[in-house]
Amino acid sequence: MAELLAQMKAFAVNAASRAGDYSGALASAQQYIVDNFGQSGLIAAYITLGVLVMFVISRLVKLTYSAVKYLVIPAVVLAFLASLCTPFSFTAALPVTVTACSLVLLFKG
Repeated sequence: MAELLAQMKAFAVNAASRAGDYSGALASAQQYIVDNFGQSGLIAAYITLGVLVMFVISRLVKLTYSAVKYLVIPAVVLAFLASLCTPFSFTAALPVTVTACSLVLLFKG
């Protein structure tokens, strides 16, 4: 247990030092933009970065919604029906139905 705590502490110290490196890189990038493009260039960079972040978040939300709609709900319904029609329990049927739904989605495209 002590060894695990020591590893966790070392990981936290390493992550904190790397965060300092990245914040220094961000500060230098910000200074570079201000020096070459002025304050309006910095505002444009912030807007561009914000749009890219919103785009990535929207894609992740869409992917999550699709996974729930086409994978989770059908798998749960099939597992419930399998638990009613077969001697297997819901928890035994669920991994099989998730795999089946995943394969259907994979081959469906």
